[in-house]
Amino acid sequence: MKNIPYLILFILGIQPCFAQSAGSSKTLAVTALKQPVLTRESSNPIIHFNINAEKLDLKAITGTLGTVSINNIKRIALYDTDSVGKFTDQKMIGSVVPKQRQFTIPFNAAIAPGKHYLWLSIELKETANIKEKLQLELQYLAAKDGEKYKFEQNKNTFYLGSTVRKHGDDQVNTYRIPGIATTNTGALISVYDVRYLNSRDLPGHVDVGMSKSADGGKTWQAMKIIMDMGEPHENNGVGDPAVLFDPATKTIYVVALWSKGNRSIAGSKPGLSPDETGQLVLVKSTDDGLTWSKPVSITEQVKNPKWNLFFNGPGTGSVMVDGTLVFAAQYWDENKLPHGTIIYSKDHGQTWKAGIGAKDNTTESAVVETEPGKLMLNMRDNAGRYRSISTTTDFGQSWTTHQTSGNTLADPVCMGSLIKAKVRVKGQLKEVLFFSNVNSSKDRKDLTVKASLDLGETWLASNQLLIDERPSFGYSALTLIDENTLGLIYEGVRDLFFVRIPVSDVIR
Repeated sequence: MKNIPYLILFILGIQPCFAQSAGSSKTLAVTALKQPVLTRESSNPIIHFNINAEKLDLKAITGTLGTVSINNIKRIALYDTDSVGKFTDQKMIGSVVPKQRQFTIPFNAAIAPGKHYLWLSIELKETANIKEKLQLELQYLAAKDGEKYKFEQNKNTFYLGSTVRKHGDDQVNTYRIPGIATTNTGALISVYDVRYLNSRDLPGHVDVGMSKSADGGKTWQAMKIIMDMGEPHENNGVGDPAVLFDPATKTIYVVALWSKGNRSIAGSKPGLSPDETGQLVLVKSTDDGLTWSKPVSITEQVKNPKWNLFFNGPGTGSVMVDGTLVFAAQYWDENKLPHGTIIYSKDHGQTWKAGIGAKDNTTESAVVETEPGKLMLNMRDNAGRYRSISTTTDFGQSWTTHQTSGNTLADPVCMGSLIKAKVRVKGQLKEVLFFSNVNSSKDRKDLTVKASLDLGETWLASNQLLIDERPSFGYSALTLIDENTLGLIYEGVRDLFFVRIPVSDVIR
């Protein structure tokens, strides 16, 4: 056996263990990155490894694809970032279009002494079937001297997903603040901020956009602008949307905040008119998102004139068993202190009423009906570390602090999504709460979906699934696709992504 250079691979800075192979060679450990493989992304790094060697001349890496259709894959590539342990796509050193399950990427890399970082990446075709998962197993690295450096046994699985909106689409700088709903036809209706000039919040040149998918999120139709408050655009923005579908009237409702001039959080004042205070505006569609009504302000129905601002919580609203429509909301009182609350309509969107504040210093919230007549409000709390939770049985005229409030659902002061869905759990239909957020008390990373099988009384660690570990803007929204499948739209950095999640992957 030739003298083999000391070769160490580790993923994301985690030192691997070695297992002895035949002879004196060492096998190489592999750990997968936790993030989906997305359409419309030219690079999706899925494995990151670092080589420490005195000197090594490599020529190929070989692996095997699992059950995913090879027709989904446009290219498998290897990238080199030299001594920098952060991925960039500036230096692709080899690629292959797979024709069969075993693939080999030829490349030339003379590894100098010291650390050297390589990344394996997958590029999907735009027509990729995101209902599938991608399985991949690395087998060995081949050197020019004939040596093969084997990997430990590794079978990594990755979700496939679609890029709903990508920065630069339609010459837009940033897409943010997603909401999503499923209609009676099975269509997915996603709404979001269209931030034309930069990534900043209102006030600014911002409209509300909508994208529709008729195939479960695989493809998305051309964007429609469903809220545009007119000229001057740079001083008349509308954003932070939330969406719900009313099954009784087959109507889609979207609410958002209109800032005429500086009338968002910082500049809104007491009063009711658009020149004084931010406006809670509403649009609707009765034809599955094909056409939309003009924006109508419902501010006078829900806002106390003494308060500085009243608007919705972004994301997804809820429909109660008696047909009442509910959106999470927030108001900033006369002292500019925010309070999470709700708005609701008992006449299918004709008129709206508001509750009082559930807890002070809370803002972006999500609301569901846990049992007939009982609403649970899940709130972003500016105190940090955890979500605050309250319940009401009188439409927000009084609130009770829940036992999980401030101690159960970690949160870095960010938006989260909460839905109730009837899903199949181990063969039986069951009502389950699902929650998504960046699962950290301090950082916007580790986007995770969690399930509560007792309607929010407990959230077991065994019933959660990490979707994307990367740092991001952090907002997300859930919907039910069918009794076995969830849909999740979420922010990257200036982009919006979508993945389908089998219920059985969250509830194990």
